[in-house]
Amino acid sequence: MMAADSDPESEVFEITDFTTASEWERFVSRVEEVLNDWKLIGGSVGKAPEKGDYTNGTWEEKNQEISFADFKFCVTHHYLKQEGSSDNEGKEEQEEDAFPAAMQDLLCMNNDFPPRAHCLVRWYGMREFVVISPGTNCEAIISESKCNLLLSSVSIALANTGCQVPVLVQIQHKWRRMYAGECQGSNVRTDFEMVHLRKVPSQYNHLSGLLDIFKSKIGCPLTPLPPINIAIRFTYVLQDWQQHFWPQQPPDFDALLAGEVGGVEFGKLPFGACEDPISELHLATTWPHLTEGIVVDNDVYSDLDPLQAPHWSVRVRKADNPQCLLGEFLLEFFKLCMLKESTEELLGKSTVEEEGKENADISHALSKLTEPTAVPISKLSVSSMVHSARKRIRRHRRVDESPLNADVLNSILLYLFPDAATDKPSDATAAKAKQGNPDGKSEAEPEDYNLFNQFKSAPSDSLTYRLALCICMVNFYHGGVRAVAHLWQEFVLEMRYRWENNYLVYGLASGVPDLRCCLLHQKLQMLNCCIERKRARDDSRQKSGGGASEGGIVGRDRKTSSTAAAAAQENGRLAPDASTSAEVSPGKSWESWSEDSEDEFFECLSDTEELKEEATAAEGGGAKEASKAKPEGRLQPHGNLTLLNSDEPLYIPVTQEPAPMTEDTLEEQSEVLAKLGTSAEGAHLRARMQSACLLSDMESFKAANPGCCLEDFVRWYSPRDYVEEEVEVEVADESGEGATTTRKEVRGELSARMKIPGNMWVEAWETAKVTPARRQRRLFDDTKEAEKVLHYLALQKPADLTRHLLPCLLHAATLKVKEEEAKEDILSVRKALQQVITHSSKLLRHPIPDYKKVEELINQVMVLEAVVARARSLKAKFGIGSSSSDRGKEEEEELERFVSSLLEDPEVSVLGAGRGPAGSIIHKMFVSAQRAALLSPMEEDPARASGGEDKKPSSAGSGVPDFPPAAGREVILRTCVPRPAPYSKALPQRMFCVLMREEFRLAGAFSSDTSFF
Repeated sequence: MMAADSDPESEVFEITDFTTASEWERFVSRVEEVLNDWKLIGGSVGKAPEKGDYTNGTWEEKNQEISFADFKFCVTHHYLKQEGSSDNEGKEEQEEDAFPAAMQDLLCMNNDFPPRAHCLVRWYGMREFVVISPGTNCEAIISESKCNLLLSSVSIALANTGCQVPVLVQIQHKWRRMYAGECQGSNVRTDFEMVHLRKVPSQYNHLSGLLDIFKSKIGCPLTPLPPINIAIRFTYVLQDWQQHFWPQQPPDFDALLAGEVGGVEFGKLPFGACEDPISELHLATTWPHLTEGIVVDNDVYSDLDPLQAPHWSVRVRKADNPQCLLGEFLLEFFKLCMLKESTEELLGKSTVEEEGKENADISHALSKLTEPTAVPISKLSVSSMVHSARKRIRRHRRVDESPLNADVLNSILLYLFPDAATDKPSDATAAKAKQGNPDGKSEAEPEDYNLFNQFKSAPSDSLTYRLALCICMVNFYHGGVRAVAHLWQEFVLEMRYRWENNYLVYGLASGVPDLRCCLLHQKLQMLNCCIERKRARDDSRQKSGGGASEGGIVGRDRKTSSTAAAAAQENGRLAPDASTSAEVSPGKSWESWSEDSEDEFFECLSDTEELKEEATAAEGGGAKEASKAKPEGRLQPHGNLTLLNSDEPLYIPVTQEPAPMTEDTLEEQSEVLAKLGTSAEGAHLRARMQSACLLSDMESFKAANPGCCLEDFVRWYSPRDYVEEEVEVEVADESGEGATTTRKEVRGELSARMKIPGNMWVEAWETAKVTPARRQRRLFDDTKEAEKVLHYLALQKPADLTRHLLPCLLHAATLKVKEEEAKEDILSVRKALQQVITHSSKLLRHPIPDYKKVEELINQVMVLEAVVARARSLKAKFGIGSSSSDRGKEEEEELERFVSSLLEDPEVSVLGAGRGPAGSIIHKMFVSAQRAALLSPMEEDPARASGGEDKKPSSAGSGVPDFPPAAGREVILRTCVPRPAPYSKALPQRMFCVLMREEFRLAGAFSSDTSFF
């Protein structure tokens, strides 16, 4: 017994639990849960859809993933969002015997053949349904047993939940779009079935054969069969436009080389598609309401003539990615941003090596420029060295063909610098007049002109803007990146030539760099500032003939505007031209007077004696001697103010302008100041670095107002820091008897912040010397800054250059699209263009924008270009705007509305069908295409000569049908019959038929009464 008890086999037993759910039951339960979650339980019927709801309404969908064992399915709920459906649902739910909404939709004729909807909506006309399809990366449901299992699951889930929304299962391969399913209601059921073949069976290639299938399927036992409602649509495709050629011609850039087109052609971006952006026109002829006895269509004869169809609708098929000129230009330009080659690598290092000696000569000359010697600038041969370098570069390139053709290069340079063609390129007045408005553009459209502020590019009449257009053109048509490098090299040489010869750079607004523009534009403006200041010095030196009057001093008033400066110029003074860095007294040259800097010019040898006199006067010291010192650098009296220590008027001094800066210099300066830290010593050093302009102005003030004090300076420079108040003081009576009287006097003192110990203003005043502005060290060293700019330009690789110019080109492209859209008046393009501008303004303000987003921006511009090109294509095809058309004003307006709708809507109805203005043009298009396809040219001419008014006789006489065979035929058959027995309810039956060259599809929805079956 013990051995038997210890036997392990005697303890083993198995219990089979038959209540455990199988995978199939779990799947059914999961489907029921999804239907419950989406609240699709019970009967709910909304109002019948109105005409056009399926096209214009909003279709929404929900998705949920479920599994059958390890096989994943995706459940999707498609439904048309309808307003006010909740109120109607409550009313409909009270009717117990009401058909489900899907059954009612089977018979609804308001939305047959919707142009934009799910295929099941087109085939069955349903506004709401659920689709169960295999998940991503799952194999298709092909075997019949699996299909039946899924359909059984759907049937059980619908019965358990009472859901009246149709549920269909996608079977077979996805490309076949095969569905099967059912819809259950109160004692009714609709089965959705489908047939899909590659070829159309001959016996079913017409309406009579399809009717036979439909009748046999519904199996109606009634002897007089209820009438069958028929809707038919034939679709004809026009691919050969024949007489309606694509009007866009690519620009003829070869004409530029022949001298037929001026250089201004470089300023125009091309626009339009190189190929017809409309590839096909689909004409749908529809017979919406027919019955079996009205129309005959069999294998022998057909009444379905497209010209007699009561309803025509048209849709256009767009060409896939049409090649558009502007888009191609932008993309090719954008590709340059990703390159890494330098100009030397692209144009050959040997060239640079051969020019090494010449470059050494140039650097030697530049070092002479900055040495503290008395060598006059006119003796230096930097400009001649630049020109000899340019000649050597070109001479070397003759061995290996220059990337850019000489004629093209000259045309571009003439376009960029039109002042080079004038007799007096150094004429400042003419140059400035051209700079303000070089292309003769009016200020009528300030909104367009100020777009550069949003793009951070450059004004549309500026040199930088034109340079971007030229670089883009050269890259696309004249040699690619090597030609770009060549043009940039020539551009930099031109900049140096202008700097050395005092020629203002054409096409740049005078003044300090505009920080709203791109960095390259700021650099060019900085170079122009340097040239202006250099010219101001040279002009003053030439005008000074030995006189010593103060009338020729160049200066600025901190409180005056540019109008005052202009008035000063008219009165014989040389007004500051966009900031003058130093001031000149007649008869004296004044480059830079400094004791602690060697990076300045020392040319003021004629002032030696004067300096000695001033030094002697300074040694005397004392306020009395200072008050008797000779005032210098006075601009004008400052109102009625007098000095506090004397009765002398307080004069506004001639001062230096602050040094202009570009945004990269400002950023560097900010970084340097930030690195000084927050300590007391760092803050003090930071304040001293920022007070250079203050110190200069103090020295100028002391020179203009001998014997002045800090309070006098503050009264002019910062009046708020000088506080005045009335006080009562006792004074001796005039009678002389010792009596005193009180009177009020106005006394002033420095503000509290000026009295803080260690105040920077006090320290600066104590260290400030009595030095007029003309003898001070320059706050802005134009020579040094110009060389910095030229060095910066020379270091730019083609990729760097294109990154700088990319905002300008996007700006130009936007203006081009806006200009072209204005000719066509396309509302959607206007709205999208505003979005592009908004997107650009956010994206391009970053120093290093996200180039993936920039590429998306370019693609958006290309889409807009394609839309405008399509509009032009359609207008050309329909003869809108043609001078040869004899249409009336109303017909012309109708055609314009029709073409505009074709661009916006998926499908457009043709008013008057084949007899309306648009319909007659479409008919002629098909007739021309048919004759071109089926007749030789010799046979075609008489047919055309017969005229197109009487269409049918002409086509019949020539033996050529007006229309080709229909590319697609769609037929909807509907009826309401009792099934499966004569005493059953009359229920909706529907079959949708598609007949194409390589497709035959029957989609049937057959309802039956389940009360006794």
